[in-house]
Amino acid sequence: MFVFTLYLFLWSWLSSTHTLEFRYHNSVEVEQYLKDINRMHPNITYLHSIGQSVQGRELWVLILGQHPREHRTGIPEFKYVGNMHGNEVVGRVLLLQLINYLTSRYLSDPWVTRLLNSSRVHILPSMNPDGFESSARDCMYTIGRYNKNGVDLNRNFPDAFQANSERKREKEVRAVMDWLNTETFVLSANLHGGAVVASYPYDNSNGGSELQGGKSVAPDNDVFVHLAKTYSSSHTEMLKGDSCYDSKDFTDGITNGYYWYPLPGGMQDYNYVWAQCLELTLEISCCKFPQEKDLPGLWQVNKPALLAYMQQVHLGVKGVVMDFNGNPVQNAVVEVEGRRNLCPFRTDRNGEYYRLLLPNNYTITVTYPGHKTITQTISVPYGPDTFTALTHNFFLQKSDYSTAATQPPQCCTTPNQKNLENNSAALLSSTLTALTAFTLQRLLLC
Repeated sequence: MFVFTLYLFLWSWLSSTHTLEFRYHNSVEVEQYLKDINRMHPNITYLHSIGQSVQGRELWVLILGQHPREHRTGIPEFKYVGNMHGNEVVGRVLLLQLINYLTSRYLSDPWVTRLLNSSRVHILPSMNPDGFESSARDCMYTIGRYNKNGVDLNRNFPDAFQANSERKREKEVRAVMDWLNTETFVLSANLHGGAVVASYPYDNSNGGSELQGGKSVAPDNDVFVHLAKTYSSSHTEMLKGDSCYDSKDFTDGITNGYYWYPLPGGMQDYNYVWAQCLELTLEISCCKFPQEKDLPGLWQVNKPALLAYMQQVHLGVKGVVMDFNGNPVQNAVVEVEGRRNLCPFRTDRNGEYYRLLLPNNYTITVTYPGHKTITQTISVPYGPDTFTALTHNFFLQKSDYSTAATQPPQCCTTPNQKNLENNSAALLSSTLTALTAFTLQRLLLC
């Protein structure tokens, strides 16, 4: 008991001596702060770089959780990304404050403890450190928005609705794309400034069946609307929908991205289509680079929303797909009836799947070559309150080749526009035969 009491005392003392100031920290200071936090909390944090900026600055990611160094089966992966536009700086500040909040309250705050014990949280405070270092302290203009090459990083990702597969990817974008290949992220948000609204996919459209009433509607639209409302309703200003004097009104403080304005090459669509990760774009301040005196207030209005949103990683159903020998199966397709995703959701290298779903009954079909198709109806409860989604495993049975289940077309790790166009409602029927052959060829190369 004495040792445990001493540990808590030392932990509290260390936390209190490392108060994070509400100010703009440069890249060197951010790196030092993250290293200090990692050194102070080695059991619940792991610091690593996912790559470098054009000017060679590290893109540091701090992982928080009970097992920060490695993924554990059944523990969903969550991420926040800030400062994608270098002059939109509030997200950068808030994510550092969030790190301080979570690490200083682990074990003493039951909610924080349950969150970090039940999920693995990845935080990238700055995706565009070069842009930040060149930014002007201005509310409206674009100085510092782009990376060192003058490229808007939120227009540089492969796009599901636009043929840009040959376009050069910036170093920061490539780093994030590679990062998404190393982790099975379930839920994410990227933080921006210049408005106060939660925006959800799709950001773009090619005029296919996804275009409905001026909105580009994703198969998981109901979940996206719920996620956006979770953030806006937990924010003391966003729910009003008219926080900024120069911005349009947003009903309930949310908007479909395309309905607001079409955005090709955006990061949130890329996460959803290719990485199976549901991501929102959170616009969290009217002023892109507000005065430092305003930062404590921005933290107070966003803190409950940041926390509530993280808890939504436990929506829906999760589990493992196993073969007849009980071995986890990678690349088994897990489809929810009525949700035809451009790239079908599939199991990861651990045989795991995660589907964020609202409480309801769902029919789920699992397919894997050489095995019988499984179709089951599952009743999904609301998981966030208990910090766990419903766990439901699937057990495959081997089948004769003649009756073996075949998989729907998959998307390779490296996106290919022609493969996606095969799923687009705007595709001309005369090209279907050629693209079907192309898709089969790509499946052999995936």
